[in-house]
Amino acid sequence: MIETVDLHFGYGDQSVLRGVDFTAQSAAVTVLLGRNGAGKSSLLKQFNGLLEPDRGHVEIGGERLEYDSDSLKAVRRRVGFVFQQPEDQLVAPTVEQDVAFGPHNMEGGEAKSVSRTLERVGLAGYEDRLCSRLSNGERKRVALAGVLAMNPDYVVLDEPTAGLDGEGTRALVDLIRGLTDEGITFVVSTHYPGFASAVGDAFTVLDDGEIAYRGATLEGIDAERYGLRRFGV
Repeated sequence: MIETVDLHFGYGDQSVLRGVDFTAQSAAVTVLLGRNGAGKSSLLKQFNGLLEPDRGHVEIGGERLEYDSDSLKAVRRRVGFVFQQPEDQLVAPTVEQDVAFGPHNMEGGEAKSVSRTLERVGLAGYEDRLCSRLSNGERKRVALAGVLAMNPDYVVLDEPTAGLDGEGTRALVDLIRGLTDEGITFVVSTHYPGFASAVGDAFTVLDDGEIAYRGATLEGIDAERYGLRRFGV
C-alpha cells in the first residue's frame, strides 16, 4: 500500500498539509477528493518524492521513503505519476518516442514494449503519430502509457478528467478499472464525486490540508461543504 504518517508540508510560511494520515490499499483505486486548493496535488506529489514532507513520512509497500538519489530513482520506478496537463509530461515528437523515453533512460527494472503498452491504453497503431496532433484525451493516454511502460506497481493520476467530456471520462473509468484488474494500484484525485464513485474502491476527502473523511462510499457526503462538483459519468 501507499501510506503517509502524520505528514506535514508547506510552501515557505504557508501550511498546506497538516497531520495527514492517508492509506491507499494495493490493487485498488483510492480516490482523493477535495476543492481546488485543498492540498490534493501537494499530497499526491509526496508519493514518489516529487515533494518532501516537513514532518512525518511516506511508506511505499511498507518501506519508508528516503530522499537520497538512489532511493528516489527506485521509488519512481515503482510509483508512476501522471500530471493533470499532459503537456507537462510529454517530451518527444511522436507517440512511440515519448512512450519509449522513460524505459530507455531507466536504470534497472523491466520495461514494457511500446506497442503492448499502447494497446493497453487503447492506442494501438498510434506509434508514428505526432503528439501535437492528438486530442486532449489521446495525449492523456500517451502520458499514462509512458508511465505504464516503466512497469510500475502504483500509478498516481492528478485530476485525470480535466478537459475530458462525458464520453472521454467514461472511457477513462473503463481503462482504470481494467488496469486495476491487472494488479496496478491507483491513487486518483478529483473534485467530481460522480467520477469518483464510478471509478473508486475507497475514498478520502481532503479539506484545507486535513483528512475530513475516509470510507468505502461517498453516500451522505456533503458535496457543497467540501467544494465538490456534481458531474455525471
